[in-house]
Amino acid sequence: QVQLVESGGGLVQAGGSLRLSCEASGLTFSTYAMGWFRQAPGKEREFVAAISRSGGRTYYADSVKGRFTISRDNAKNTVYLQMNSLKPEDTAVYYCAADRIFGDTIVTKQTMYDYWGQGTQVTVSS
Repeated sequence: QVQLVESGGGLVQAGGSLRLSCEASGLTFSTYAMGWFRQAPGKEREFVAAISRSGGRTYYADSVKGRFTISRDNAKNTVYLQMNSLKPEDTAVYYCAADRIFGDTIVTKQTMYDYWGQGTQVTVSS
């Protein structure tokens, strides 16, 4: 069956960096657009970043633009989220998601995604 497993979360001070990874199995990874979402306590889950099947197209939420970088390695079935200049408001559970899609497009809507990981906690202290 399809599995998405996130890792790399943890506790970091404001201004620090973390790199999240999401390894996929049970699917043909290169045929899926991938995305990262997050959910802070008491808030709805929100879009963070997305990447196309080839990795050639990316898109970011305004709140993380210039600080976060999404990338993928199709040979390793893994998508990454490099997070720099972290702020306390970045504290959340981070989820990766996969969308079976035709064409090298980006998907930002949560409802379009077919599979989700279990999430990894990121906590940024002030």
